[in-house]
Amino acid sequence: MKKLITIFMLLLLCSSVYAANIVVAVDAGHGGKDSGAIGKNNLYEKTVTLSIAKKLTTLLNKDPSFKGVLTRSRDNFISVLQRSEIARKNRANLLVSVHADAAPNREATGASIWVLSTKRADTELGRWLEQGEKQSELLGGAGDALSDDHNPHLSQAVLDLQFSYSQQVGYELATQVLKEMKKTVKLHKSAPEYASLGVLRSPDIPSILVEVGFISNQGEERLLSSNVHQDKIAKAIYQGIKNYVKQNPKFGEQH
Repeated sequence: MKKLITIFMLLLLCSSVYAANIVVAVDAGHGGKDSGAIGKNNLYEKTVTLSIAKKLTTLLNKDPSFKGVLTRSRDNFISVLQRSEIARKNRANLLVSVHADAAPNREATGASIWVLSTKRADTELGRWLEQGEKQSELLGGAGDALSDDHNPHLSQAVLDLQFSYSQQVGYELATQVLKEMKKTVKLHKSAPEYASLGVLRSPDIPSILVEVGFISNQGEERLLSSNVHQDKIAKAIYQGIKNYVKQNPKFGEQH
């Protein structure tokens, strides 16, 4: 147990070396050949998500406490796996993926936020344990220590801690963002929901997926095409992130 705690502390220390400010990877859902959902008036999800993602990144970069990084800055296709890798290469502390919802019931409206499910976490944990090089990439210096130890049970225990930490941060962050969104936009779900979505696969990066509204609803489609409404959404997400960090002042030091 003592060695487990030591390694986990090393993991957090290694992460904080690079965290002069909090890096937020902003992921604009879909792109390129993948248009995402399409509204009745031909508004593409990929267009809405990129616009909001850019607005959010601009707000983050105006704040000296943050650095916003886009996973895509134009209309191009990026796989789900690549999105996580881009966030990781930029040493992101958080990942926020922006999407627009769609449903057969065209009366459905409102925003919601999804966080990493335990099922997805367990699946990804197994993959990391099977890939030694990925394990080291995930855990940095702690990964090297684990490799020297050759103890699979210890590796799993450390990765479990990392998963639990990421899930906890993701849920608390989602809660803060929902509180801010509630002030300016209608919510579909008032509490974060758990999902096994591909983009929520980063065990080392606390992640949330924000559904900004239903593009399948004509009224909401009109709103989502509006610059003013997009600004409101971006500001709400930014303020939610800021509120979470303010309430957890040691977050940047720990991850």
